[in-house]
This record gives sequence, structure tokens and C-alpha cells, in this order.
Amino acid sequence: MSTRPQPTGTAPVVVTANQGPSAARKAVNYLVLIVLAVFFIAPILYMFIGSLKPADKVLNGLAGFIPESLSLDNYAGVFARFNSEATGYFYNFYLTSLIVSVVIVIGGLVVNSMAAYAFARLRWRGRDAVMLAVILLVIVPFEAIAVPLFYLLNGSRNTYYVQFIPFVANALSIYLFYTFFVGLPKQLDEAARVDGAGPWRTFLYIIVPMSKPVFASVTILTFLSSWGSFLWPVMMTDQPRYRPLPLEISVFQGQPPTDWGQIFAFGVMFVLPLLIVFLVFQRWFVQSVASSGLKG
Repeated sequence: MSTRPQPTGTAPVVVTANQGPSAARKAVNYLVLIVLAVFFIAPILYMFIGSLKPADKVLNGLAGFIPESLSLDNYAGVFARFNSEATGYFYNFYLTSLIVSVVIVIGGLVVNSMAAYAFARLRWRGRDAVMLAVILLVIVPFEAIAVPLFYLLNGSRNTYYVQFIPFVANALSIYLFYTFFVGLPKQLDEAARVDGAGPWRTFLYIIVPMSKPVFASVTILTFLSSWGSFLWPVMMTDQPRYRPLPLEISVFQGQPPTDWGQIFAFGVMFVLPLLIVFLVFQRWFVQSVASSGLKG
């Protein structure tokens, strides 16, 4: 609290500093956040606990959260049910998903970031028209092009590369990179040109190091999409060796006997890489969301 000096004969004006939100409001905010956190974490916790319990105690309402009779038998059962050429091997499903997702993520970061850099920082004829086409492609669902793409790549069915080639270049990723690159000061490019750096060196040594938040965001979103891909593998694979995890878990759930403990164990192993990727990149992902909010 402070008082400003006033002319003689006038009352002093009291200026009160902004004290921020009240304690009650903070408590309400934290309470809401805790409730939301519990709401989102509860299904994952339920699945994890259920994966360690016998099948007859898994689907048991709220009692399913109670950890009792825990063991790793369900995980061993999953591997035991996939132990032949006819059923496929569980490690092959995991390997297929990892290969496809890693190639899509790494290849997408390289291809889409370079394309976005060309749209955002370079001048060339027809740039705006091509960028408009990319934006229009964002709203085109994959289902609209799945059948033509199937006939185009039908000769490459039951391979790894047919599962990632159509998804390396991604219109949404290009647009996300583009919006971030446009917001970077253009004085950086001018300073780089003064120092003798061309477009490649400017991109690699100036733009990329400053763009960790958008790279993290695109990594998380791309990995989430590729890891959970279902329609395209259904169309392009009919051999167990080349099936990814999303396709195989649907097959596994429909096979008798239905063992919910093993299904939950399969689900935990399916979700685990997603959690790892998010935890690794969450710091830059939060920065990207925060910076987007400030710009908006």
C-alpha cells in the first residue's frame, strides 16, 4: 500500500497493490484440478490394478480399485496365447508398432518441418496457393482416401513400409510448424544472412533450436495417432507377423475365452509407450500450449 503526494487541501489517494486471487478462489481452482486429474487418471489406474488381479475380480465396480490377489499371471497369459506362427508372437506386434510409429514420427518431423519452413520463411512462386492446398487437406478425413490408397499400394500388403509411407507427410503437422515458424522474429533470418548463413544453416542452427515446443507437440500428436492406427492396418495386413498392437488387441478381445485380466494386461502394455512419450516431451508440450495461449 502506498500514498501519492497530493496538492495542499486535498485528501491523499490510497493505491492498493493487486494481491492476486484470494485464498478461497485458489482452493476452488485446486479442487477443480484435482477432481479433473482423478477423473482422467482413474481409468488408467483401474486398468493397471485389474491387469494384476484374477479374471473374476477385475470387473467388480468400485471394488476393482482395491489391490488384492495381485500377480503377473495375466501378463504371462498374454504371451502364452501368442506363441505360434498361427497366432503370431506378441513381440512381433510390439515391434511392428514401434517401427511404424518411430519412422512416422522421425520422418514426419524432418519432412513436415522443412516444408513448413519453406512456407513460412522462404519466398517462391505459388507459395500461398500450395499453403492453401495444405490447409484444405487438414479437413480431409483419411477415410475419404483410404480406398484409392488401398488400390494404389495393394501390391505392398503385409510389409512394414506400407504402414508408414502414406503418413510421413502430414498436412496438420505442416500447419502446426508453419504457425510456429511464422511467429518467430524475421530479424533472426536477416542476422543469419549477414553472417553468411544460407537457408539450410538458418533452419538447422537457428530455427530448429528455438522450436522445441512445436517439435514436442508434433511428436506427441503424431505418435499418438500412429500408435493407435487401426483402419489402415486392417486393410493392408492379414498376416500376424505384420499386425500392429491396435489390430491385434481387437482380435485378442474377440477370441474365447474372454479373460478380462489378460485384456487389461494387454491394454497396459499398449498404453505404456504413450505415457512414456508424453512424460518425456511434456515440458516442451506445456510450453507450446502456454505460448499459443499468450499469442491468442
